[in-house]
Amino acid sequence: MIHSMTGFAAATRELAWGAVSVELRSVNHRYLDVSFRIPDELRTIEQALREAISGAISRGKIECRISYAMRSGAQGSAELDPTLLTQVLALNARARAALPEARPLGVADILRWPGMLGADALPADEFRATAHELMRQALCDFTAARAREGAKLAAVILERAAEMRSRIAVVQPRMPMIIAAFQEKLNARLKEALVSSDDERVRQEIALFVNKIDVDEELSRLATHLDELQRIVGKGGASGKRLDFLMQELNREANTLGSKSADIEVTRVAMDLKLLIEQMREQIQNIE
Repeated sequence: MIHSMTGFAAATRELAWGAVSVELRSVNHRYLDVSFRIPDELRTIEQALREAISGAISRGKIECRISYAMRSGAQGSAELDPTLLTQVLALNARARAALPEARPLGVADILRWPGMLGADALPADEFRATAHELMRQALCDFTAARAREGAKLAAVILERAAEMRSRIAVVQPRMPMIIAAFQEKLNARLKEALVSSDDERVRQEIALFVNKIDVDEELSRLATHLDELQRIVGKGGASGKRLDFLMQELNREANTLGSKSADIEVTRVAMDLKLLIEQMREQIQNIE
């Protein structure tokens, strides 16, 4: 089945020391573009997380957010490490001596210094393992949500394609009527001009007119493109780019049909086709 490029999924797990959350959201994009907003503790596994996403998704602008919230009481002692504090202050003094214009460290900077408040209360290995597991869970929900949205898009596209077929079916039966009306109008003008309707010029004029308004080739190509559209949607997979190209081909044939029109009803059909094609194109912009 086809997949939409828009979607959202979230997964959360409560642990002894706090809660870990993973969020995935996406919008349509020409290529696959993945961005991360994750804690520094997860930078070592960012590439693995990126590969997990690219293995499941081929197109879309994906934003991945991973966060954690420490449970109250899991922070450990709130005592400064005196040895580390001395080292940080010494480093600050040396940096200030080399760069007098630099901003000095504030209290908040010192408190956020790794290890300043004693042993790190965040178990890094468990945090990374949990993030991996939640990513797999979120990706599963994410692809399922995109598939559900894709099924809705496919239904809309196939509905528009069926409407196009019904409008195309109107054109072919009208061609003999259009030719007969032209011949009758031409004969009437010739009678007014006192010229025989059996004149060879009359047959030539009718032949030229028939050739000018012949749309068999356009109707055949429109039907072929619609067959291909139905095949691609039925096959599924990453088909957004192929469907977008097919819209260009359908629009070209609809334009040619309109330019050859010698009848108001055929003109209406050409306009209806262009409208339906544009509606399909809007939906296809969201297909992976």
